[in-house]
Amino acid sequence: MSRTDDERTFAALPPAHGRGFAETWWGQAWLRALEDTALDGQQLKRGRRQARDGAVGAVSVRPGRITAVVTDRDGTAHRSDVLLQELSDAEWDLFLDLVVDRSGHIAALLDRDMPPHLVEDAAAAGIELLPGIGDLEPECTCDAWDHCPHTSALCYQVARLLDQDPFVLLLMRGRGERRVLDELQVRSTARAGRTEGARPADTGPEGVRADEAFAARDILPPLPAPPPLPERPGEPPALDTETPPAPGVDPDALALLAADAAARAHRMLAEALVPGHEHQPVEPELTRDQDAVRLAAGSEGHPRVTGRLAAGTGRRRAGLDLATRAWRLVGTAALAVLEEEWTPAPEQAARARALLAGAWDRTERPALRASGSDRWTVPGAGVQLRLGRDGRWWALRKEGGRWAPAAPPAGDPASALAEVMGPPDTAGRPAPGPAEAMGPADGAGRPV
Repeated sequence: MSRTDDERTFAALPPAHGRGFAETWWGQAWLRALEDTALDGQQLKRGRRQARDGAVGAVSVRPGRITAVVTDRDGTAHRSDVLLQELSDAEWDLFLDLVVDRSGHIAALLDRDMPPHLVEDAAAAGIELLPGIGDLEPECTCDAWDHCPHTSALCYQVARLLDQDPFVLLLMRGRGERRVLDELQVRSTARAGRTEGARPADTGPEGVRADEAFAARDILPPLPAPPPLPERPGEPPALDTETPPAPGVDPDALALLAADAAARAHRMLAEALVPGHEHQPVEPELTRDQDAVRLAAGSEGHPRVTGRLAAGTGRRRAGLDLATRAWRLVGTAALAVLEEEWTPAPEQAARARALLAGAWDRTERPALRASGSDRWTVPGAGVQLRLGRDGRWWALRKEGGRWAPAAPPAGDPASALAEVMGPPDTAGRPAPGPAEAMGPADGAGRPV
């Protein structure tokens, strides 16, 4: 299809065997105007057959006129035109005002739909968008005085174009899509300004439905450029005042929440400004317990806040310390490995067994004891391998009777174990890692 604002040319459509020419109500109204106007039903029948056979060439649509070359079975070509009266400037002004009156009208047109109530409102105002009896005036080089097979075939083919895009009808009535949308934007902007100026000062702004605003995006002014990314998150307000806090308000906790909100907003803005961000998957929302662990991981130096988070999630302080250590490794994935036991699917379990069997040479393979469906323990070493749901391997070390995350994940069990155990000794047993050589670790993972 080629186009300018006052002319559109559509490539010849393929034959239409086995289907109707119009499926939309406005396309059917177009055909009724043709069939009610034509005096010879046999001419219409021949034109319908020619349209079905693909005898209509490229169709040119201009204000007041549609044109195509229609070829007979013997190869004779005829230029055929159908004329339709254009709307006057006054009628266009009234019609565009009717469209702007309801945002749903604009949304429907942009969705390539012709709302029936818009046509009814226009008809009530004296504006006939769809043709009626006698409105489709034929002209053809075959010199027929009425609708001949050629102009009939052209009208049947145009019904298919109208089905796809009602702006074709508006172009026939005098104005192209771009001009219509530009004028709707001018009217919408002017109306919004008048509404804003008339709104009482003590009322809030009137809302617009999100789906309507999105549907009208092509005629709205462009959005401003995104703001530049600040170098660092904003500073929360100072809460150190002479006024005592209200009962139940913890200033330390409130300051932590304010700083956390600023940091998260800064991170979200940084991610949103990265090209292609709109194509990235949406991160799943954290559960209450996960979010509490995230907050605890950033509350170092606020023991009272950490204690409240532990109590709120039903954890002991030591358990929350382990969870925050896991969170600092890889977030939710590490936390899930620490706190959740799961059963791999048969194919996942088979792959894990194959990796465990082939990760080491036979003489270097450590002794591993299955301790659950997703974990294997090295006897006497206080080290455990766990398989995450994402297929990565994690090494945990036993500290004070609890398993604690010891290193970031690895793609295979040997690499994960080597992070905490070191190379195997001559008997094939993994050697203790540096942390174990120094003894147990405290709740923060530091050797004691």
